[in-house]
Amino acid sequence: MAAAQLTSAASSISAAKGFASFEGLRATQSVNIASFSPLKQNGLSFRSFRGLVVKAATAVAPKYTTLKPLGDRVLVKIKTAEEKTSGGILLPTVAQSRPQGGEVVAVGEGRTIGKNKVEISLENGTQVVYSKYAGTEVEFNGTNHLILKEDDIVGILETDDIKDLKPLNDRVLIKVAVAEEKTAGGLYLTDASKEKPSIGTVVAVGPGPLDEEGNRKPLSVAPGNSVLYSKYAGNDFKGGDGSEYIALRASDVMAVLS
Repeated sequence: MAAAQLTSAASSISAAKGFASFEGLRATQSVNIASFSPLKQNGLSFRSFRGLVVKAATAVAPKYTTLKPLGDRVLVKIKTAEEKTSGGILLPTVAQSRPQGGEVVAVGEGRTIGKNKVEISLENGTQVVYSKYAGTEVEFNGTNHLILKEDDIVGILETDDIKDLKPLNDRVLIKVAVAEEKTAGGLYLTDASKEKPSIGTVVAVGPGPLDEEGNRKPLSVAPGNSVLYSKYAGNDFKGGDGSEYIALRASDVMAVLS
């Protein structure tokens, strides 16, 4: 019965010149389905299409041998994506997480705030972590790089564990509180039903943002504070011990708990 209904539906669709029966489409409008193969009698099957490959990075021609960032911009050589899990399992390209770290290879001259010239606080060779969707990716000398503003760099990371991050500017590193395992009535929660906490403990803070005269303003939170932060702010990371961390701006911290 099901096969007969599918065959009938296929014949109706193949014979149709348009979809006039759909509300909002007039009878004179037609939908071109020529790019699809006809529906076969033994079931629904469409022509397979080869996936489009989109190259996100802007390629710099080989004739250019140097790339000098301007202003408060920084050029970062992107860290290679992990191709294996910690257990040694090879990951397909689609499953490899986009890196959020790399090495500073060039910096701009800085920026002017008020009457003061503020130089970039990073040096070549520094290992950094940056915001997930920041900057413009470029392919230079056969390697992927990222040009971004200094303010888009979350912090300096000299090890492989995010807990050692040294936040920059107004960034704060927080260790996320463990999600509740039970409801108030004592029922155990599955991982999917556990609500993402918006509470954690401050691990490290940056030196603070710059004021109009180019001086640092200290942050109002300190390491050890238990804080409540905005639910969808910042960048999420997982520590070497499996703990969850989040790096966000101090303005996204809403309250100190005690």
